[in-house]
Amino acid sequence: MGVEVVVEGLTKSFGRQVIWEDVSLTLPAGEISVLLGPSGTGKSVFLKTLVGLLRPEHGHIWIDGHDLANCSENKLYELRRLFGVLFQDGALFGSLSLYDNIAFPLREHTKKSESQIRQIVMENIELVGLVGAEGKLPGEISGGMRKRAGLARALVLDPEIILVDEPDSGLDPVRTAFLSQLFVDITTETGATFLIVTHDINTARTVPDNIGLLFRRGLVMFGPREMLLSSEEPVVRQFLNARRHGPIGMSEEKDISELEAEAQLGHDPGVLPPIPPQLMPTGNRLRDGQRRPGEWLAANGVIPPAGSFVDDRGRNWLEEYPRLLNAHLNGVR
Repeated sequence: MGVEVVVEGLTKSFGRQVIWEDVSLTLPAGEISVLLGPSGTGKSVFLKTLVGLLRPEHGHIWIDGHDLANCSENKLYELRRLFGVLFQDGALFGSLSLYDNIAFPLREHTKKSESQIRQIVMENIELVGLVGAEGKLPGEISGGMRKRAGLARALVLDPEIILVDEPDSGLDPVRTAFLSQLFVDITTETGATFLIVTHDINTARTVPDNIGLLFRRGLVMFGPREMLLSSEEPVVRQFLNARRHGPIGMSEEKDISELEAEAQLGHDPGVLPPIPPQLMPTGNRLRDGQRRPGEWLAANGVIPPAGSFVDDRGRNWLEEYPRLLNAHLNGVR
């Protein structure tokens, strides 16, 4: 199960340059939180500070009653074992197979036998959908597969806190959507506490339980997804709804995914778009009594036969699905 992470008054500088200051937030145990912000606002620095790779100038990071920001090296090493980290590029060893990359933390930090290690590694390889690729080298697979392998490696020590840095970087929308669903399923199955740094607006609007936004050396807001998606705060509203006009200008560089999202979502500046449904867990990861939206849709004759997007009444499933999914999630039958 995940643990709560409480950040109090955290400040980080490099020399005379303040990256962010007086940041306070709480990552609830067992929930997914997303941290957003224009490029250059120190989101990746925040992840590295959370896991103890960087020391802050001021503030506290409370985990299990211990202040990670101000503890001894021995205690820091112990607390780091609570974390699993997925870096932007997967950070795999190029000369090792995917299997050996994923097994590496188990061989380095545990005394498990090779048979025990194999069982854990193969379970996680199956979880991230890489069965059959375990013998390949990182250079022989796609970027999306490398990220999934990095995720499997982050999971093998059963971390209680999982930090994910730019999972959408370099991936197409389909593979980004696959990873997003995987994060939801893993949280449901393991109860781990997730913090995801991302630029992907769709991920931010559909995946997390909580959203935070860094801007101009501070945390503008942090709270439940619905609160931020409906916020009138100008910076939050501009970023989450992909608007060209607002406090964020070209001095805060925007990456390609943000600019594309702006072009696609030309909303009326005076009207907030509807809050999209949050991603649901898939398969048998649902709690007792819960049904997947897809199961309800199929039971009501909405989903057409496999291989077709149009049912026998001429309805296009791709067009109908968002409306019916939203109706299901809001209890409409």
